Amino acid sequence: MSLALKQVFNKDRTFRPKRKFEPGTQRFELHKKAQASLNAGLDLKQAVQLPHGEGLHDWVAVHVVDFFNRINLIYGTISDSCTDQSCPVMSGGPKYEYRWQDDSKYKKPTALPAPKYMSLLMDWIEVQINNEDIFPTNVGTPFPKTFMQVAKKILSRLFRVFVHVYIHHFDRVTQMGAEAHVNTCYKHFYYFITEFNLTDHKELEPLKEMTSRMCH
Repeated sequence: MSLALKQVFNKDRTFRPKRKFEPGTQRFELHKKAQASLNAGLDLKQAVQLPHGEGLHDWVAVHVVDFFNRINLIYGTISDSCTDQSCPVMSGGPKYEYRWQDDSKYKKPTALPAPKYMSLLMDWIEVQINNEDIFPTNVGTPFPKTFMQVAKKILSRLFRVFVHVYIHHFDRVTQMGAEAHVNTCYKHFYYFITEFNLTDHKELEPLKEMTSRMCH
């Protein structure tokens, strides 16, 4: 990674503190395995495949946390140009608008400026991944029955961050020389969610043309 990129993706710019895996845990080993296959320059399509003998829930959990960290960083790099004025609505072009809904303050889907939506989204994901009942860190603690449902919701919502960044802020990404990094991260994410069928196809519509050019 170039020095400029290192500065762009340095930890001070993150939107949220990174969630880490505890060394010595099974998750940490899986995380290392996932990183090693990426670093070996393996085809991304192969890199996302479930390693032999590993549990799907563990593999998904590791990737959800990793994608959260990475996408968080990507949004952090453009967040200074994503304001209530420039992005009064969380959208992906004129055809797609995303409304926020949660179980506490926003009981109904609510239109919000993009920065507010992103902030609520990252907070919400952080709460999920730090919840031991949903993402257990102890080996041997089973995942809840709702785990895949929560993971899918997190990944669908993270996909919306890509949609917004690509459609509304890609000039900023290019200006910073971060295009290759963001594209690689997107491809990795896309191959992962399609390998395990983790996101509804209609969610993928806004970036369909770009994806067909980029991900063969």
